Amino acid sequence: MEGVIFSIQRFSIHDGPGIRTTVFLKGCSLHCFWCHNPEGIRPKPDLQFFPDRCIACNECVRVCQHGASILVDGVMVYDREKCIACGECVDTCYSGARVLAGKTMTVDAVMAEVLQDRAFYETSKGGVTLSGGEPVLQAAFSYELLRRCKAEGIHTAIETCGNVRWEDEERMLQVTDLIMMDIKHMDSAKHRWATGAPNERILAAARKFAATDKPIIFRIPVIPTVNDTVEEVTAIANFVHELVAIRNAAGGDGEHTISLELLPFHRLAGDKYRSLDIDYRARDLKTPTKEHMMMLTEAAQACAIEARSR
Repeated sequence: MEGVIFSIQRFSIHDGPGIRTTVFLKGCSLHCFWCHNPEGIRPKPDLQFFPDRCIACNECVRVCQHGASILVDGVMVYDREKCIACGECVDTCYSGARVLAGKTMTVDAVMAEVLQDRAFYETSKGGVTLSGGEPVLQAAFSYELLRRCKAEGIHTAIETCGNVRWEDEERMLQVTDLIMMDIKHMDSAKHRWATGAPNERILAAARKFAATDKPIIFRIPVIPTVNDTVEEVTAIANFVHELVAIRNAAGGDGEHTISLELLPFHRLAGDKYRSLDIDYRARDLKTPTKEHMMMLTEAAQACAIEARSR
């Protein structure tokens, strides 16, 4: 059983309770223009090139069999169209100017890294989180990885956008202790403008999740020009309130198992976009102030739900 992973982040404290290991899987069904992990969007490996790190040692030119790198007047020129992302140049790049985002790993290999921090999970009530990208797009691999974690007594969580087949999401519920799901906008047309896809399937998935007994943290990435107004956040919070009611009607305790978290936009991903030759459409956006985030959080709390901001 193999999957394509672009990062394994140990000692993570923002992807669920306690100290966690977050496994980032390649491939996403949305194309949010501000995405903080653009290297996770494509399902296949991507070569990232950081010119400011390059020392023009010419080793990449020597090993590349496809002519994707050439030294011109002392400056390294990288031709992405010729590159097959084999990673040979990465292995010889002493300065770290080349990074291969995405490698094939077996469940056993990922578990070997996960189990190194078992003691931290136990003492902090942490565990393992699958993120991305969209981990449910690699459904068989994600399921097996979560199943193995559960067999080891490790708490499991999954971050999903909901824009995937419900049959795959439903199967994940068998081996998942916590669901974290983004809701970016209630207006389908604006959602399509911002992410490349409408939101009907996402909202339907949220309602189905609410009808289960799994704890859910719904997240709003607060993005200027997209969803950073009181009206837009209130609309999402009212929807989450509806989901709490769905859980209560099913005999659950929605007030304590469904919550909302607001995450402020930041521009730290700018270098990643440049390294991938992707236009960073969010380059001119500014991080919301703490005061603005507090105002939005209070607006969400006014909808009678548990809400907080980071």
